[in-house]
Amino acid sequence: MQQQLDTWIRALIRWAGYVPNRDLSGWVLLTIAILLGFAVDFVVTQIIRFVARRRPFQTLTFLKIYVRWAFYVFVPSLFFLLATNIQSTRFLRRHPVADKVAEVLFLITATWLVVQLLKVGELLLIRQYDTALDVNLSHRKFVTQVRFFRRVLVAGIIVVSASLLLISFQGSRKVGLSVLTSAGVVSVLIGFAAQKTLANLMAGIQIAFNQQIRLDDAVVVEKEWGRIEEINLTSVIVRLWDRRRLILPITYFVETPFENWTRSDASIIGSIFLYLDYSVPIETLRKKARELAENDPLWTGESFAVQVTDTQPTCIVVRVLVSAIDAPSAFDLRCHMRENLIAFLRDEYPQSLPQTRLLLAEEMKPNERHGTQQLDVVQRKV
Repeated sequence: MQQQLDTWIRALIRWAGYVPNRDLSGWVLLTIAILLGFAVDFVVTQIIRFVARRRPFQTLTFLKIYVRWAFYVFVPSLFFLLATNIQSTRFLRRHPVADKVAEVLFLITATWLVVQLLKVGELLLIRQYDTALDVNLSHRKFVTQVRFFRRVLVAGIIVVSASLLLISFQGSRKVGLSVLTSAGVVSVLIGFAAQKTLANLMAGIQIAFNQQIRLDDAVVVEKEWGRIEEINLTSVIVRLWDRRRLILPITYFVETPFENWTRSDASIIGSIFLYLDYSVPIETLRKKARELAENDPLWTGESFAVQVTDTQPTCIVVRVLVSAIDAPSAFDLRCHMRENLIAFLRDEYPQSLPQTRLLLAEEMKPNERHGTQQLDVVQRKV
């Protein structure tokens, strides 16, 4: 029984491609390499935890969040690759299956680790930049460029990694080499252009440099007001005012006219239109509007005007202009001004609210004395 079990073990080892010699065999070496990799993971983790407890660093926090699992897998795969490349026929006979697994595993884990390190590098570069406020235009410009180029680098790394992965297999080696050669790159780009992917990529590069849009820009697209939430290689996600998301191809912002309320300056002028009766005291209304604007913290004091902009058969159109620091503040300021002005007119000058007048002329007989009698019927609309 013992001899039969020993025969089975030796047959399994030979099938794996490793022939034990003296006291060392290939499968033991590979196991030791993997365990050594996990040991390195453990030691590095404990050192980082010790340093973080004594003096916390934001860099270590980012590494823990984004790089931890990629590093845990990368180190054992590295040791596994080193073990399969030992050129010592005295102890180990290499096997193609083990070599291929080691190469593929190392390539995948290395790509994963580099992509995560790029993400950490992006966060370290933009951590001191505040994009929440419209006034921080230079901050939002830098953050937009950093994120776009990080995505371009990640796409390039994935393409190169996929090409190397194809090269590692005999049947697909020509495909991998064609991607890396100039002719292959040109053919791939032509294929991308046929699918409008190249056009999207070039549009993204143009936006990154020309800054038609930036992250958190206030824009009006497709008759919807919203903010730029995310700029990808092929699409832009706009967060609308009611928390819906509008997803547009990135070429939209190169080929289609749109409104950018924070292109060079976040300040904006808001307008309030009031439809009032001809009897409204304009000067009194102007003084009241000025008083309301000065008492509102949302008004920047840069622009103010009260003007009669139009006349209609039944009313006049009064426009009030006020300036605010950004679009949301302008919207709130307009609402405040409109509510208070309507309340002021309703309480102090109710006859100034819109009215409709009907003037009826009574038909006169020839034998009646000269003159006319008129009947004024006034119907109020509030």
